[in-house]
Amino acid sequence: MSTHFPPPRVAAIHDLSCLGRCALTVILPTLSVMGYQVIPLPTALLSTHTGGFTDLHFHDLTPDMEEIAAHFSRLGTSFRAIYSGFLGSVEQIEVVSRFVDRFGDRPDESGASPLVLIDPVMGDEGELYSTYTPDLMRGMRVLAHKADLLTPNLTEACFLTDTPYRDTAALSREEAELYVQGLMDRLEDFGAPRTVITGIHLSDGSLANLGRETDGCRFWVSRPRQERSYPGTGDIFASVLLGELLRTGEFRGACEAAAEFVAHVIQASAQVERPVREGVSLESHLHLLCHS
Repeated sequence: MSTHFPPPRVAAIHDLSCLGRCALTVILPTLSVMGYQVIPLPTALLSTHTGGFTDLHFHDLTPDMEEIAAHFSRLGTSFRAIYSGFLGSVEQIEVVSRFVDRFGDRPDESGASPLVLIDPVMGDEGELYSTYTPDLMRGMRVLAHKADLLTPNLTEACFLTDTPYRDTAALSREEAELYVQGLMDRLEDFGAPRTVITGIHLSDGSLANLGRETDGCRFWVSRPRQERSYPGTGDIFASVLLGELLRTGEFRGACEAAAEFVAHVIQASAQVERPVREGVSLESHLHLLCHS
């Protein structure tokens, strides 16, 4: 007789921006349709995200995070994965670090201990986000050492490794690949078994990711670069990547699936007459992620 387990749980430690598809508002539906129970640990409540909106309402939930985590612990809750994204303070980084310590060795119903995905959301296009301080950056470098899977974009890989940022689209393909390979060399010091550097713009018009497997094998995944850039697509990429990796155990295939889905929804959303700041039209395409 086969054993049927409940849907695997994923702890998602992200902000909740009510309008504008990013963070929890895309992570929850994406992982849910892939068959996972998403347990949110919200870091902040915002009326909108900060990209393209003004005069927004913001409420910091740091004081609540530890109490929520403590209640999870008293309930004996376990997770198949712990997925952390943007963190707004050193205190939040410390809360997440304690969360990983508390739940990271606790197996779920299948007997598997959770995979820890750290998405070190710090900046883009060579610049740190305005809210990011030197203390936050140092804290993220410490937290990154707890990752089983580390998913920085090119900018974040540079700041994590204290490497000068270069515009890879302005380099030859060979120069760009050598530069990003060097970043991956330095990221190995963080000890994550798997790493993917995302958002690498290349001179041939493609957008590439460089992945590194548990055995050290590296691979490139690329798609034609889209004309529009939407908020929240990094969160969707990491969610699909996590869901596929947990389902199949194949990292390269999961990276391919995530890149393909994000490219698809960006291309489809460009046909919809809505402001870019509202994010991709995710809802009409979630069915593509279902597995019977």
